[in-house]
Amino acid sequence: MVHDDPSTYTTRATHDAKAIPVASMVESIVGCKWSVGLLRLLADGCSRPSAILRASTGLSAKVMNERLRKMLRFGIVSRTVFGDKPPVEVEYVLTPFGRRFIGIIDEVRRLQEAVDRGDILESGVIREEATPRGRLTRR
Repeated sequence: MVHDDPSTYTTRATHDAKAIPVASMVESIVGCKWSVGLLRLLADGCSRPSAILRASTGLSAKVMNERLRKMLRFGIVSRTVFGDKPPVEVEYVLTPFGRRFIGIIDEVRRLQEAVDRGDILESGVIREEATPRGRLTRR
């Protein structure tokens, strides 16, 4: 990406992302059917809207754009437009904050996998063989 080129510009959050509590961001992103999948695709290097749509069966362009705009407002992604007249190319990439945010989503995924494997019982006890050095842990 050449940023000195006048036909290229990057859009970042339109307001200070710090004004929105991270817990609210997590709730908004995790509570959406498509947002977590979009974040995963962006983290895996899929940056062009057309590629994102192809990789997300059932996702409409309208919903994709709404979710990407929300993540742009939160400061999770940045948007770069290449070219100054149509057809322009657009790319979305995770910001440094977005890469840290993905860590939260990954931890939720790991917790769910542990629950699915039965490593965490309904009582909140972690099974003995699931913990290091065989200790039981109560949460």
